[in-house]
Amino acid sequence: MRTFDDLEPGWTETYGPHTMERTAMTEFAAGFDPQPMHLDAEAAREKGYEDVFASGLHTVGVGTRLLVENFLNDSTNLGGLGIEELSWHAPVYPGDELSVRHEVVSTRVSESNPDRGVVVRDIEVFRGEDGDEEVVCSWTVAILMARG
Repeated sequence: MRTFDDLEPGWTETYGPHTMERTAMTEFAAGFDPQPMHLDAEAAREKGYEDVFASGLHTVGVGTRLLVENFLNDSTNLGGLGIEELSWHAPVYPGDELSVRHEVVSTRVSESNPDRGVVVRDIEVFRGEDGDEEVVCSWTVAILMARG
């Protein structure tokens, strides 16, 4: 189990891939972001896209799921403290394979509770691999972790 003390700036890991399925994309959009370009291929083409594309929140959710399954659930994570600089860089289409990379950018021991600390990580969701990657979404997140 990873603890706050196991992490330092520059530490990075990558997880995935996850294949984006058309049905999952349109079901998410219907429930949470029912804009026409997320639901109907013709509506998306009318706006200049090649097909329906994932809601940005679905893309964030996929990246978060990969982080939870591969890092957070096997760590001393005590909860999120906030997200900054959330950006979408490119549309995500059915069949795209997405992966997520996170890198620790800073750590600090809590002044009020020295048995825990804050870890700030840059997150990138991307498609492709081995130098041919395209970042489709990114954000910075701070989490609270127990110390080892």
